[in-house]
Amino acid sequence: MTTSTTQKHTYIEIFGKKTELYFAILCGFFLLTGFLIERLIEIPEVIYKTAYLISYLFGGYFVTIEAVKKIGKGGFDIDFLMIAAALGAMYIGSWAEGALLLFLFSLGHALEHYAMHKAKKSIEALGNLSPTTALVKRNGTLHEIPVGELKIKDVIIIKPNTKISADGVVITGTTSVNQAPITGESIPVDKTEILNTKRLPKFSAIDKKHTVFAGTINGDHSIEVLVLKLSKDSTVARLIKMVSEVETQKSPTQRLTKKFEKWYVPIVLIVVFLLCFSYVVIDETFEESLYRAITVLVAASPCALAISTPSAVLSGIARAAQKGVLIKGGKALEDLGAIKAIAFDKTGTLTEGKPTLKNTIPLNNFDELTFVQLVLEVESLSNHPLAKAIAKDLKQHYQIEVTDKASNVKAIQGKGITATYENDKVCIGNVALMESEAIQITTSVIETMENLLQKGETVMLVAYQQKIIGLISVMDVPRKTAKSTMKRLQEVGIKFMIMLTGDHQNVGDAIAQQIGLSEARGNLLPEAKVVEIKKLLKNHKKVAMVGDGVNDAPAMALSTVSVAMGAAGSDVALEVADVALMSDKIENLPFVFGLSTASKKIIKQNIWISLGMVLFLVPITILGLTNIGVAVLLHEGSTIVVVLNALRLLRYEME
Repeated sequence: MTTSTTQKHTYIEIFGKKTELYFAILCGFFLLTGFLIERLIEIPEVIYKTAYLISYLFGGYFVTIEAVKKIGKGGFDIDFLMIAAALGAMYIGSWAEGALLLFLFSLGHALEHYAMHKAKKSIEALGNLSPTTALVKRNGTLHEIPVGELKIKDVIIIKPNTKISADGVVITGTTSVNQAPITGESIPVDKTEILNTKRLPKFSAIDKKHTVFAGTINGDHSIEVLVLKLSKDSTVARLIKMVSEVETQKSPTQRLTKKFEKWYVPIVLIVVFLLCFSYVVIDETFEESLYRAITVLVAASPCALAISTPSAVLSGIARAAQKGVLIKGGKALEDLGAIKAIAFDKTGTLTEGKPTLKNTIPLNNFDELTFVQLVLEVESLSNHPLAKAIAKDLKQHYQIEVTDKASNVKAIQGKGITATYENDKVCIGNVALMESEAIQITTSVIETMENLLQKGETVMLVAYQQKIIGLISVMDVPRKTAKSTMKRLQEVGIKFMIMLTGDHQNVGDAIAQQIGLSEARGNLLPEAKVVEIKKLLKNHKKVAMVGDGVNDAPAMALSTVSVAMGAAGSDVALEVADVALMSDKIENLPFVFGLSTASKKIIKQNIWISLGMVLFLVPITILGLTNIGVAVLLHEGSTIVVVLNALRLLRYEME
């Protein structure tokens, strides 16, 4: 079977996209007609031979075109072998066998192209999701324009239950959006308007509750969206571009098969040519030697081998895309299945990526509610992300609100903040802040701090009226699904999992222990992560690196396979990673590794089926132990089996 399955054909498609399939069916129809006439009706042989000839024309049309293309480029491939075998069968009088060969071969061709088309179509269907027009608001009036004419900072109106026409940020209204086509998320995601559109950060840095993607589907409420990306730069457009480049990234098995085929076909032609002259050395006629040679030609053609890997690779990539995972080519798909060690970034990968309040501990008999109210009043005045997280969690946990009793907040770089609360000074920060304010820290307070630090928490002391009244601690907590994900990864064959983080070693150890990692390495700068990846490669040969594709780019580039989290909308993540999880769901990782393992298994099965059939048929045909009809059925039957086996990946589910 030809491996050039993704090339555009130059012939006229009489019946549209299904012309090849219809030609194969017509080939079979005239083959059956000729066979029945030959066996059941006593009429001149020219009648049934005409039926066979028509069968040859339909069955050999596409194959001949492919063979001529290759010969024009100075090469012989499997298509040429099939045409030669069919013409040889006709020459020796085995018209039915030659027509059967072309029927099964053309049917295999059609199935192969169907498999490739189905796999690629399920990925490229993303492109069909994007609407062709957008409703844009300009100068207070609405205009319907082609999406290609949208400009950055245009405001578009998205009506209920319609497709979103551009990547952007919600500026008016709230809704829920079906993001399944981009991220694979099965549940619609709530979206709210962003309050301040001045000095917006990069699209990928905006809180995901405000951003929407082209091609996703709006819920029951109308919204206004500020366009932040042109249609050619949208997430959908980038995905389609990458899908179109998938075929250029051949898997190791594909490259090996291609090399094998390059040398194998000429060798088969030489052997078959020599077998035509077997009658010179053994007692048989020239016709018998020619029959043997043509039968060997059929048996030795590696049709199933040529399609065994590409059909499985594209089916695997298509299945991943259905789950919101972009795998960039066969190499990444195959490599994933061989990996036994994974390195993870911490922040935003294994953790939520935002601080969460863990402890509020009043000391020296200070009332708890008074303590947390004081902290809330002071922290709510600060714009620091840590302060915002503390204030938010205090409101939620204690059901309290700000009463504006604090004032004069001042940030002390590297130490914390100070403020005035009911005419007395408040200090919230680290030991260095307390020392600079001449506030005494007792041994018991230090011990309490150390206990929390050992758990990986960030601790802040709270002082009021020149004495410690308590402490608070925050922590970037593990994702809720992190622990179960690590367990599933072990079940699919991952032996070693390590965290590489720039945070303190205690923080890394605490997270690793909670979610079940093998090890954690802390205090690592990006360059140090590269060094750690080199060590892992030395010890484990192949390593995957999972991160956000930004700070971890050097380490990800060095790893065998790089996996980017939450890559939807992130240019850097999509460019750097071999595998991109379009949603921010780490729980998709086991599926990806399981799919890769299943793909490798099917590729191996296909290779054994195809090579096994060749190794079985060639000796028995050389020895004359079978006829050309049986050889055709077994040989082309194996090709169809290989294609159908590969298509099983389109329905892959984790056990």
